[in-house]
Amino acid sequence: MGLALILAADPALANRVFVTNERSNDVTVLDGESFEVIGTYPAGNRPRGITISPDGTELYVCASDDDLVRVFDPNTMEEMHTLPSGPDPELFVLHPSGNPLYIANEDDNLVTVVDVKTRQVLAEIPVGVEPEGMGVSPDGRVVINTSETTNMAHFIDTETFEITANVLVDSRPRFAQFTADGTKLYVTSEIGGTVSVIDPETQTITKKITFEIPGVLPEAIQPVGARVTSDGAKLYVALGPANRVAVIDARTDEVMDYLLVGQRVWQLAFDPDERFLYTTNGNSNDVSIIDVARDEVVRSVQVGQQPWGVVVAPN
Repeated sequence: MGLALILAADPALANRVFVTNERSNDVTVLDGESFEVIGTYPAGNRPRGITISPDGTELYVCASDDDLVRVFDPNTMEEMHTLPSGPDPELFVLHPSGNPLYIANEDDNLVTVVDVKTRQVLAEIPVGVEPEGMGVSPDGRVVINTSETTNMAHFIDTETFEITANVLVDSRPRFAQFTADGTKLYVTSEIGGTVSVIDPETQTITKKITFEIPGVLPEAIQPVGARVTSDGAKLYVALGPANRVAVIDARTDEVMDYLLVGQRVWQLAFDPDERFLYTTNGNSNDVSIIDVARDEVVRSVQVGQQPWGVVVAPN
């Protein structure tokens, strides 16, 4: 029986992990229980950002060199349709309701807002130079875009599509992540080597998290992807060519540990139960799997060439 039939026929299948590989132009699918590769599928040219609809029926992939978003059936990995975007879409975020989709277009300094049902562009929001990171507040009222060259986090009202605040952060901000209760916003700065902790109410920086790893040059410590547990206890930050994931006490914002993973760790994703955290390691072409309760790397799995983004579909 083919994989597509197995996926469609068995609703009790384990979580599936979807990894975009930007150099091999495909998506690798892992079984969330065995951690085995169960398929690799074409995904357009230079797939990077990836996310899934809240009901698990649509998988969205930024096909950066195709200048569009490709939408797949996650059960069969057949392409269903595409969504418009501006040039070079890199990262995006879905509204908590599942619609619309907010896309960072790196080449034209815009955030494009797309209705995923009608497939129409709702707005194009001018932001800073080289927009990349996208985050959305839990209540869906605010979207954050980070601009790499302007070094700002832009607060965007999701009703009016207007920028309401600009917060200057350290050099090359790459990712924005709210806590589940919406009381904190974390923005990573790749070249600055820091994570800014921002109060969303006042749009002010309350702290900057710094990193120091014995035996690793400071310039190799480059914060990129970030994820915080739903209980607000721990923040995990991918540190790029440092080949580490930082484990941070999200209540005090102090670093607790560094976990050795693959080479050039880039993005992170929890499974729905937050038992495991998956990391994409672009230069070693693998995914590291972290046991969240123990903060221990339990597995490494080879995927495609230059894995970039990762998302886990519910079972």
